[in-house]
Parts: sequence; structure tokens; C-alpha cells
Amino acid sequence: QVQLVESGGGLVQPGGSLRLSCAASTSIYSFYGMGWYRQAPGNQRELVAVITRDGSTSYADSVKGRFTISRDNGKNTVYLQMNSLKPEDTAVYYCNADRAVGSYWGQGTQVTVSS
Repeated sequence: QVQLVESGGGLVQPGGSLRLSCAASTSIYSFYGMGWYRQAPGNQRELVAVITRDGSTSYADSVKGRFTISRDNGKNTVYLQMNSLKPEDTAVYYCNADRAVGSYWGQGTQVTVSS
């Protein structure tokens, strides 16, 4: 059973930064891609950023230029560096991993951007 464990969320002021981590219980190279999603109260879960096995990345328009997704295959961990945070970035952030046999989700980590 694959487990994804997110960490790094918290309360930050507008303009601040946070780095989220997603640690996998297996080699992340086994996944086609890994991504970060977020869900704010009353909203649907939305894609934030994706990184593929070969390192290609893509981002939601709302976070381009502010967020960076990266991976460390040796640590089986994917990161989301979030800079210039805005109140509208407030949400529960979830890690996702996809491979042929299934899609996996972490339990989520809360990010709150507020003064």
C-alpha cells in the first residue's frame, strides 16, 4: 500500500513563503507523475502543480511565477515551494501520485494565509 505524507503547512502572512513536502513510502520514480492539489472550503479540489517522471512541470495559472514544484528521487519526496502567498491560496493542500495500478492521495496539510 502506497502512503503519501504531507508536511509543511501552517499559518503565514500575505507575501510570506512556505515549503510543503510529500514523502512517499515507495520509490517516486514508479509514478508517472506527482502533483499538488488544493481545496478551499466550498470549492472543488483543483490542480496546483504537477511534475512528471522526467521532471517536466506544469502549473495552474493562479500560481505561475510564485510556486515551484520539485522532486528528490533519493528521498522519495516531492516539494512545493510557495512564495508571495496570498489569502486566496488558503486551502488544504493534497499530494497525489499516479501510476498504472492506481492513483494515491495524502491526508492533506492546511495552509492559511492571513494577517
